[in-house]
Amino acid sequence: MTALVGIIMGSDSDLPTMRAAATMLDELGVSFEIDIVSAHRTPDKLHEYASSAEARGLRVIIAGAGGAAHLPGMAAALTVLPVIGVPIGATRLEGMDALLSIVQMPAGVPVATVAIDNATNAAILAAQMIATGDPALRERLHRYKLGLRDKVVEKSLALRSEGSP
Repeated sequence: MTALVGIIMGSDSDLPTMRAAATMLDELGVSFEIDIVSAHRTPDKLHEYASSAEARGLRVIIAGAGGAAHLPGMAAALTVLPVIGVPIGATRLEGMDALLSIVQMPAGVPVATVAIDNATNAAILAAQMIATGDPALRERLHRYKLGLRDKVVEKSLALRSEGSP
């Protein structure tokens, strides 16, 4: 099956965070590929990855990066596909540097940005983008959202059954 989402990160130290995107895409039944592509240490690999992504069948790229966090923006500069940036809390600034780097893109090179270390939301957003043209995926997303609602309702009922203080 051709991957629809590319998950890339600048270092293997980002993998624990970015695995959440893979897990969520698996749960939603969205095919993906995952790789380490450093904007600074492997710029040629980044160029090849992002510039060939559309031709390889990708529909969205999720790029996780910490520190200076150039990976999402550079990927976005090399493709017309939507890029979702995941700021990683890898430095003493706990991801604020990455967040600001990813969100402050110049006009013409947008990167959708999720909260620090929230690769799960990046995967859901990628799936929602793809679902605009995929009714079966859209239905799976509806069921996922209903499941979120049901969990809250269950917790509310459990709390109320314990009695008020």
